[in-house]
This record gives sequence, structure tokens and C-alpha cells, in this order.
Amino acid sequence: MPAEEQPFESTEEDVSRVRMPNIKEGEMFGIADQLLGASKIKVMCEDGVSRVGRIPGKIKKRMWIREGDLLIISLWDFQPDKCDVRFRYTRTQAVNLSKKGKVPKSLDVF
Repeated sequence: MPAEEQPFESTEEDVSRVRMPNIKEGEMFGIADQLLGASKIKVMCEDGVSRVGRIPGKIKKRMWIREGDLLIISLWDFQPDKCDVRFRYTRTQAVNLSKKGKVPKSLDVF
């Protein structure tokens, strides 16, 4: 019987399937702080800086971003105080990443 239960168990593979920030491309974790309107959002980044983030239409049309969501953001090269939102984690994904220790301590509110 244990062979039947195995597909339902949570394993390390679940975390590896979730998208992680690519540091080489300037991506990092962030928490949605405040919705500003006009596809803009205030994001608290893992380096402790609060930035204005732009939500691209591709993400805006598919998923809603609410305050307190864990995000992957990429910094702008020419304006380091601004960023683009690349990915939003669901609540379950964020809690699982937090349990595994993948989320930095400065952002760990889950």
C-alpha cells in the first residue's frame, strides 16, 4: 500500500518545480507592499529597498497581484529604484518556500 500513497506526499521536487529568481539577470524576491494604480505597485525587495514596480500586461491579464504576495522582480538597469514584476507565487507556493528556507529572512512573513 505505501506505493499508492507516494504520489500524494510532498517531496523536495515540488520546490524545484517552482520558478526561482535568476540572480545573473538581476532578479530577486519582493513583497507587494501597496497597489498604486496604473499597473504600478510598491514592492519591498529582499535588499531592504522599497521600489516602484511595473506590472506588465502579460501578468496583469492572467493573475491578480494583491498586497502581501511574494513576487520575483527584475531591476531596471538605468533606474535602480524601479523594477518589473516577473512572477507571482501563490500563497501555498510562498508558504512552502518559506518552510524550505528559500525566502530571505528580511521578507519571511509566511
